[in-house]
Amino acid sequence: MAKLFANIKQNLDKKFGNDENYHCLSTILPYFKPYLFRTLLALGLAIPIGALDAVIALALKPYMDVVMMDKQMQSAWYLPILIVLFTTVQGSLNYIATYMNDWVGGKVTNDLKITLYSKLMRQAPGFFEKQTSGKIIKAYNMDAEKSCSGLLTNMKTCISRLFSSLSLTGVLFYNSWQLALIAVFVLTCAMIPLMKIKSAIKDVYNQSEGENAKVFTVYNEAFAGNKVISGYNLYDIKQEQFKKLVNTVFGLKMKITRHTGWLSPMMHIIVSIGIALVIGLGSYFITKGQLSAGQFVSFITALIMLYTPIKGLGNNAKGISTCLCAMERVVSKLEKVPSITDKETAIDFPQFNDKISFKDIKFSYIKGKRVLNGISLDVKKGETIAFVGNSGGGKSTLVNLLPRFYNVKNGDLTFDDISINDIKVDSLRKNVAVVFQDNFLFDGTIKENIKLGNLSATEEDIKKAVKDSYLENFVNSLEKGLDTPIGERGMLLSGGQKQRIGIARAFLKNAPILVLDEATSALDNQSEHIVQQAIDNLMKDRTVFVIAHRLSTIQNADRIAVINNGYITELGTHEELLSIPNGEYKKLYDMQFCHNEKPEFVNIT
Repeated sequence: MAKLFANIKQNLDKKFGNDENYHCLSTILPYFKPYLFRTLLALGLAIPIGALDAVIALALKPYMDVVMMDKQMQSAWYLPILIVLFTTVQGSLNYIATYMNDWVGGKVTNDLKITLYSKLMRQAPGFFEKQTSGKIIKAYNMDAEKSCSGLLTNMKTCISRLFSSLSLTGVLFYNSWQLALIAVFVLTCAMIPLMKIKSAIKDVYNQSEGENAKVFTVYNEAFAGNKVISGYNLYDIKQEQFKKLVNTVFGLKMKITRHTGWLSPMMHIIVSIGIALVIGLGSYFITKGQLSAGQFVSFITALIMLYTPIKGLGNNAKGISTCLCAMERVVSKLEKVPSITDKETAIDFPQFNDKISFKDIKFSYIKGKRVLNGISLDVKKGETIAFVGNSGGGKSTLVNLLPRFYNVKNGDLTFDDISINDIKVDSLRKNVAVVFQDNFLFDGTIKENIKLGNLSATEEDIKKAVKDSYLENFVNSLEKGLDTPIGERGMLLSGGQKQRIGIARAFLKNAPILVLDEATSALDNQSEHIVQQAIDNLMKDRTVFVIAHRLSTIQNADRIAVINNGYITELGTHEELLSIPNGEYKKLYDMQFCHNEKPEFVNIT
């Protein structure tokens, strides 16, 4: 069976491989494979559900001819019972099909969302810098819902209506093939515009989805930026921006309606013409004795009933078109290759014994605007090196290359002469711990956030990390201790407490390479002093890269590199750099400290 399906797919690929809709369906349909039986059951039940629509129309012929015309009730007493029976069967089948449809749609949607989430997590930081939260929610969550559950629901309804149409068409031909030909011709004319609906709404629909994504972004900003909005009284301007956005969304929605809203009235007009022709010609056939009253009533009933599924197919065509548009976006996300991936020959992180080397590294976020201009630097194992300089000079960019948040394309970054591009990304990042200026904390407890550094850490490991990061007194002051919830993004904690949780997380990771990206710059003096003590503990026996704004935190570093405009302009110890007349480091130092005051340095060794 599997071989048969493989051969069928191979033949279909050859024939329709270049068709966009086929490509999307062939990418999504494998997600239905684990639930194939239930999928086929849900879709298969739609056949008798639709076909049973013809029962009422078919039953009217003997009822009219026998009861109404011949006055013989005893010959047709069973017809009302059969109608009730068939309707009951149809309703039961419809319930089962709907349940199966929702179950399969939900399971497939979940599987697809999990895959998309995995893809999302593997994207490089540069990807997120170019996206908004609203776009990501729409593309990686809501489009998955539309492309799976929406498609299956519309397919089930479409199959039901299709077989309803076929069975009712059979009733038409059974009663009068001449009238049936007229009816089929008219209905075919009504169906032709449905073929072009997807191309008519695709661009507008995608634009509408993009604007809807902006609405989600605005809500997220209202949540995350509520203090700024309140503090600056931004209520009116933010409301005006939101009003403008929702009006844009409304305009696009109405544009879609203009493209598709004419289908229903146009089909109504065309079908009414067909009904008028049938009534006129049918009346002629009755007067000539070529058609009985029962046949005519049965025919007209079937034709009117046929209008409902035919009209519904128009709505289904619109629904399937929107599903296919969503599916195209989902498939583009599934096929998106992360910019940072492993080579086939990539190796695990080497236990470097000598040095980390930056070799003539040039880097740009935007083409033509370099952030790093040929940086070359050797850092010995166990050395602490600090980077200082003007904002935007390239300090953070340089250290962000260590965990390979960005690819090194020009120049090279090596560990004992092994290129970073030859090392597996996961293995590399396992050996690099980063403490950011604003450590992101997840919704949960203190312990859950600390344990992210090492999910297999023991209770003793966690306690030691808490102690070494100077969190012990704070944790002991809490009623629930380490099990205290901290809120989304750690909103219930102070800046210093967040930083120490981030440091505790780095302790548990126990990586040989440590990056401190302005870890104390956003703290007050008291918090900085406590956090700096925790950092001093964390730095022991590691190769450390420090980005510092406050020079008082780096005077004991083994070396200090001044980076301005993408160049290393000075390199040396604190004393060596201060001894350079008119040196850039000396200027920074003099700006931060008065000549007649001796700064209170914090030992970080």
